[in-house]
Amino acid sequence: MFEKLEQRVISILEKNTDSDEALQHICNLLRKEITYYDWVGFYFKNGDKNELKLGPYAGEPTDHTIIPFGKGICGQVAVSNENFVVPDVKAQDNYIACSITVKAEIVVPLFVNGENIGQIDIDSNTADPFTKEDERFLEFVNEKVAEILV
Repeated sequence: MFEKLEQRVISILEKNTDSDEALQHICNLLRKEITYYDWVGFYFKNGDKNELKLGPYAGEPTDHTIIPFGKGICGQVAVSNENFVVPDVKAQDNYIACSITVKAEIVVPLFVNGENIGQIDIDSNTADPFTKEDERFLEFVNEKVAEILV
């Protein structure tokens, strides 16, 4: 499944010169094609501030358009620079609930020239759905996205 999606991600990035448009297409694709990706979005460092700002996303609207570094899963990834897989959001003390239906989350940082400039965030209404393959796939997506953000 992921190999076919990798080709589609590459195709989207080749066809769309506007980065926000390309990211929106990627969010829509991942949400549509992966049954347990219920919310897919990108957050980016908000200028010189120690906070993240919501970029393109697919799924239910969220109130979490600004997330301070260190707060929630996304804010922790902004500080740690490492993937964060949460099989059960109820077990996380520092979790920011976007929806009562969310059961799991995965956040993978996005690096441009070695700097963490943002991340892809996936919420799932399925308990413990994410595997190492999901991590590798999302790392691939971010590597490809980074190429158009340089």
